[in-house]
Amino acid sequence: MEIQRNEYLEKLINKKHNGLIKIITGVRRCGKSYLLFKLFKQYLLKENIAPDHIIEIAFDDRRNKKLRDPDNCLEYVDSKILDQDMHYILLDEVQLMAEFEDVLNSFLHMECVDVYVTGSNSKFLSSDIITEFRGRGDEIRVYSLSFSEFYAARKFESWEEAWNQYYTYGGLPYILHLDKEEDKAAYLKRLFAETYLKDIIERHRIQNDVQLDELVNIISSAVGSLTNANKLANTFKSNEHAELSAPTIKQYLEYLEDAFIIEKAVRYDIKGKKYINTPYKYYFVDVGLRNARLNFRQQEETHIMENIIFNELRIRGFSVDVGIVEVSEPNEKGFYVRKQTEVDFVINKGNRRYYIQSAFRLPTEEKEWQEKRPLHTIADSFKKIIVVKDNMMLKRDESGIVTMGLKEFLMDKNSLDK
Repeated sequence: MEIQRNEYLEKLINKKHNGLIKIITGVRRCGKSYLLFKLFKQYLLKENIAPDHIIEIAFDDRRNKKLRDPDNCLEYVDSKILDQDMHYILLDEVQLMAEFEDVLNSFLHMECVDVYVTGSNSKFLSSDIITEFRGRGDEIRVYSLSFSEFYAARKFESWEEAWNQYYTYGGLPYILHLDKEEDKAAYLKRLFAETYLKDIIERHRIQNDVQLDELVNIISSAVGSLTNANKLANTFKSNEHAELSAPTIKQYLEYLEDAFIIEKAVRYDIKGKKYINTPYKYYFVDVGLRNARLNFRQQEETHIMENIIFNELRIRGFSVDVGIVEVSEPNEKGFYVRKQTEVDFVINKGNRRYYIQSAFRLPTEEKEWQEKRPLHTIADSFKKIIVVKDNMMLKRDESGIVTMGLKEFLMDKNSLDK
C-alpha cells in the first residue's frame, strides 16, 4: 500500500535550495519519515539527482550509532561530498545525535548542500526546536492523513464505510495496515500511553503522571467545548480528583500542544475585530487518539465531525479561530436583549477569510435558522458556509450562505471556493 502525501511533497519541493534547514514536524507516527525517505527521495531520483548526491542517515538505526557523535557525523557527510554539485542531506530522528543543533547550523555554512530533517521524540517535537535556528529553519508541519488521503489509500466499499472508520480510528497511517477493530484500538491506546505521554513525562520530569493522565481524559471528553485552566481546575475538584492548580493545568496543556497532540482555537470578536484570550477550545490532531483515550466511548459524531473539520482546515493551511457575534432576541417579557452567539470557525489564510458552521443535520427550518443566524449578523462580504453530514448538492440561499455536504467538503480541497 502506497500512501500519497502530495500536499506535503509539493511543499518540500517548493522549499528546495532556499538556504534554510527544512524541519519536518508533527505528532509521532504521522508519516514524517515516509514523506522524506520514500516520497521525497523518489522525487529527487526522478529529477535525475545522482544517488551518491543523496546522503541519508537514520539515527535510530543501530548501524549508525557512531554517527550520533556530532563530529563523526560531520566527518561522514564531508566524506560523501566529492564535488561542488548540490547534495541533499536527509536526516531522520536527528534528535538522537548529540548537539544536533550545532551540526545543523554547520551545514548552513556549506554552499552545496540542501538539508532536510525529521524528529519524533519529545525534544524534537517541541515547538522550541524552531527557535533554535533563529530564522534559519523552515518548518513543514505534517498532520495525520486527511480524509481524502485516507480514502484514496485503501479500497473501501463505500464513502460511509470510510467515514465510519475515519471518525472512529482517525488517520494515523499505520491504521490502514490493520484489519481487525481490536488491533486498531490497541494500537492507538498503546501509542498514546507508551509513546506520547511517556515522552511528555520524561521531557518535563512530571512527577504526578496520574494527574496528567486524568487531564487528558477530561480534555478528550470536552472536544470543541469552551474551557480554560480555571474551569478545568474546578472540574478536578468537582470530580473528587486530587486537586490540580490552574497554573499547573495551563502548563500541562502547553506540553500537549508542544507535542502536537492538541491544538487550541481562541475566540475572535468578529464585530469588534479583537481576540478574547479566554475561554478557548481544544481539538485533537487525530480523532482516533481522542477516541482511544476514552476507550471508544462518548463517540458523539457531532463533536467528532467538528474536530475533523477543524483538522481539515488546519491541513489546508488556514489559521482557525472561534467566532463571536452579538444578536438581539426577545426575552420572556418580549423585550429584546443582546446575547453572544458563536460561529464555529473563522478561518484566514493571506487575504482570504471564510466563516464556517459545522452542523450535523438541519432537520427543521428552526435548526437551519439557528445555524444561519450568526452568519446573517456578519456585515462583511467574506464567504459564509455551513457543512452538514448529509450527502447533498451544494446550495446557496438568497443571502449568499452556502450549504454543502461533508463528503464534498472533505474530498475536494477547493470546496470552499465553490
